[in-house]
Amino acid sequence: MRAVRYHEHGGPNVLQVDDVERPDPGPEEIRVAVEAAGVNPVDTYFREGGYEPPTLPMIPGSDFAGVVDAVGERVTEFGEGDRVFGTGLGNDRQGTYAEYAVAPADRAARLPDEVGFSEGAAAALVGVTAWRALVDHAGLDPTETCLVHGANGGVGHVAVQIAGAAGATVLATASEEYHDELRELGVDAPLDYGREDLAEAVIEAGRPDAILDHRLDQYLDFDAEVGTQGVRVVGIGNTRPEAGFENVAVARGKEMRLHLMSMYNTPDMAAVLRKLAHLLAAGDLRPRVSRRYKLSQAGDAQKAVLRNSFFGKLVVRP
Repeated sequence: MRAVRYHEHGGPNVLQVDDVERPDPGPEEIRVAVEAAGVNPVDTYFREGGYEPPTLPMIPGSDFAGVVDAVGERVTEFGEGDRVFGTGLGNDRQGTYAEYAVAPADRAARLPDEVGFSEGAAAALVGVTAWRALVDHAGLDPTETCLVHGANGGVGHVAVQIAGAAGATVLATASEEYHDELRELGVDAPLDYGREDLAEAVIEAGRPDAILDHRLDQYLDFDAEVGTQGVRVVGIGNTRPEAGFENVAVARGKEMRLHLMSMYNTPDMAAVLRKLAHLLAAGDLRPRVSRRYKLSQAGDAQKAVLRNSFFGKLVVRP
């Protein structure tokens, strides 16, 4: 099979398309003929060496959507020919930028027939992240208000839909060029993150009870300022490792709760994926695919996922 691999750490130029042996599934694994693989910032962290991959050479990629090609002897929930999507690869095992990928059966779910493969791959990692953040960690209630930072991004544009499906009032920060699309996805108040009076605008729209924050180094003090008493903040990312409070007294006064998470720690990934599949089938979750890339363009995709402003997700199509 053809697979994108890096043999050493470095920039996007270390990615190359190799001819490699098609992997065989273990007893509790499935092999998937990959139709689409999601592109995520975390893919670049492993490639650069900031996160340590399990081995070199390494196939990047966490998300996949495709058709089951073979099943392990102890797998009962899937059969050959099933349409599936999943995530959680590329961390402790080879990833998904390839024509075939092997995944544990408990990191996959059936993809509804009416959902395209690109959309399935686009929903997986970011969907599990957003679900864990808002439902499991923040405990978002239908009567509450939720603020999602960076709502045009992969996690953000899915998170606003999950919050909306939960019945919450949804506020979102994003560049103004994306506001119309965010309203189409159910955002009640899209706000330009560049405006000088952003804090006042959020408070006027409604102090959030739960906040999904992808840049803790930039927004922690802001979250404490605008949130309700007892605001729950779930942090999924930051651009500097020294992220923290400049005015911790405000956070203490609000009795703000901060929960840091990683999607890879999800205890039952398949269960969350099945819930996402239900939302996809019902039309309550509509992942947007901004651009599709060939395997040979994986380097361009990884550049774009970090540098370019776009709405939704990028995918690689073998």
